[in-house]
Amino acid sequence: MSPNLRGALFSLAAFALYATHDVVVKLLGATYTSFQIMFFSGLMGFPLVMMLLMGDRRDGTLIPRHPWWSALRSVSAVATGVMGFFAFSQLPLAQCYAIFFAMPLLITLMAIPMLGEKVGLRRGIAVIVGLIGVMIVLRPGGGEGFSIGHLAALGAAFTGALTSVIVRKIGSEERSVVLMLYPMVLTFFAMGATLPFVYQPMSVTHLGLTAVMAFLGMLGALGIIAAYRTAPAVIVAPMQYSQIIWAALYGWLFFDETVDLYTAVGSAVIIASGIYIVLREGTPSVSQNRPVLESRSRMDTGTQPRISSWLKRFERTGDQA
Repeated sequence: MSPNLRGALFSLAAFALYATHDVVVKLLGATYTSFQIMFFSGLMGFPLVMMLLMGDRRDGTLIPRHPWWSALRSVSAVATGVMGFFAFSQLPLAQCYAIFFAMPLLITLMAIPMLGEKVGLRRGIAVIVGLIGVMIVLRPGGGEGFSIGHLAALGAAFTGALTSVIVRKIGSEERSVVLMLYPMVLTFFAMGATLPFVYQPMSVTHLGLTAVMAFLGMLGALGIIAAYRTAPAVIVAPMQYSQIIWAALYGWLFFDETVDLYTAVGSAVIIASGIYIVLREGTPSVSQNRPVLESRSRMDTGTQPRISSWLKRFERTGDQA
């Protein structure tokens, strides 16, 4: 089996796990607020982060070199989680993913002022086409109307893109432990502060589901790490769009959801434009920053470490071995 095929299969398996993670989010979202779900999900993920921190034996402190960018990145990651988890509770899974898939388009646009990325005519047209696809999914003025769930999904796509571009801007200078720790700490304290106002008693089963979420997130991250260590990003990155298939299947199995024509057509347009942007970024003469290809995480929600931070830790471990 070729490395590219292995990398693609690792990535497909990882995104299947992530899609299953999102089913649990939606199940819990029927009873609990996104604040409570994020608090317990982040709490369950802390032991993993502590193990990663203890394994980093390099000299250095936990003080960020870019405090303002790090603070903005942490806030945007937490906002992404709150809005993304809420969107899952309000919208069909496939519709959520279709809107979230706008992230590469937004990353491309944000990289112009923040990273000095030069976007040529072809990628510019791809972004415009992708945004038209988003409008098809949202169909403003359509029968169902524009809801707060749609607004939350759009907000999550925006803040998720902002988080990714900030990491691309400062990631080479910040320690991976700093990039891992601050969003998770902010998630813990910010979500904990809301609990007195939104807390609903959780059964043992539902607490177990939050642990399942953390476990699925960890397995998905390990799958993505294996994929990026096996195949180039231009092979791995497009595999994220396989989540729309899982969303349609899981939505039908668990939530009696169907994919309407507008969501299907809009998703196809968004995915096509996203894949084109990825392929163009994979050409060195087109992009030096590669903002989309280097955004190796799904939406950063502050409940799990970013994939790029994990990759740095694994690469250092391999170098030391």
